[in-house]
Amino acid sequence: MKYEKAVSINIDTRFFGKQIAWMNSITQSIIHEEGDFLLIDKPFDWTSFDVVAKIRNTFKGVGLKRKVGHSGTLDPKATGLLILATGRKTKEISSLEVLDKVYDGAFKLGVMTESHDIETSEYGHCSVEHLTEMQIRALAAEFEGTHLQQSPMHSAAWHNGKRLYAHARKGEVIKERKVKEIVIHRFEVTRVELPMVYFVLHVSKGAYIRVIAHEFGAALGVGGYLASLRRISVGSYQLSSSKSVTETIEAILLQASTTSSV
Repeated sequence: MKYEKAVSINIDTRFFGKQIAWMNSITQSIIHEEGDFLLIDKPFDWTSFDVVAKIRNTFKGVGLKRKVGHSGTLDPKATGLLILATGRKTKEISSLEVLDKVYDGAFKLGVMTESHDIETSEYGHCSVEHLTEMQIRALAAEFEGTHLQQSPMHSAAWHNGKRLYAHARKGEVIKERKVKEIVIHRFEVTRVELPMVYFVLHVSKGAYIRVIAHEFGAALGVGGYLASLRRISVGSYQLSSSKSVTETIEAILLQASTTSSV
C-alpha cells in the first residue's frame, strides 16, 4: 500500500509539477516542529482568527499538534495578506508585528458609518459634487507624516479586559480609548470617481485605515468611510507570494500524507 501511494504522487507530479512542488516546499517546514511563516490571502468576511483556527484544525486532523498564530489582525471586511506562524516560528511573531504595511482600497465620500467601514449602515448622506480631484489629491499629500490616532470603537483593541467592539455592540462609547502615534509614509490617490476615491497607503504598524478614511472625509467636510481594503504587503512579504486558505490546507494534507507513507 505504501508503494502504491508513492506511485500515485509521482503520477500527479507529472501533470501538476509546479503546484505539488510548491505544496511540498511550503509544508516541509510546517509539518516539522520548527514551523514556518505562511502567507495567506485572507478571504472576505473571515476574521483573522477564523484563518488561524482553520489551519490549526487541519494539523489536528492529521494528528499533528502545532501552535498557530497570526502576526497582525486584518478586519473581517478586508482581504489580502495575513501572515501566520506555525510551530516554534510563533515565537518570532513579534518581529513581524512591527513591520510597515501597504494597502490598496477605496473610500466612499459624502456618507459615514459608525464602524467607519461597510460593517454598519450608512448615515449622513450629502453631496460631493463640489469636490475636485485636485482638492482630494492635495489633501492626501497633507495626510502624509506622523499622526496621533485613536482606536475606533469597532475594533479588536482592548479596554478594561474587553474588546472595544464588544462595547460598541452594546451601544457604549468609550471616550478614553488608547491613542498611539502612527506614520503615513505614502498616501497615493490612484483614481477619483466620486463618491469613490481609490488609494494606496503605506503606513506604520497599528494604523487603522478605517480611521484615516473617516478623518479624510471629515477634512473634506463631507464625511467618508472605508468601502474596500486589501493588504498587499507586510514589510518585504508580498501578497503576490501568498496562497489561499484552501491551497494551504491542501499543501499541509499532501505533505502529511507523503511523510506518513515513508
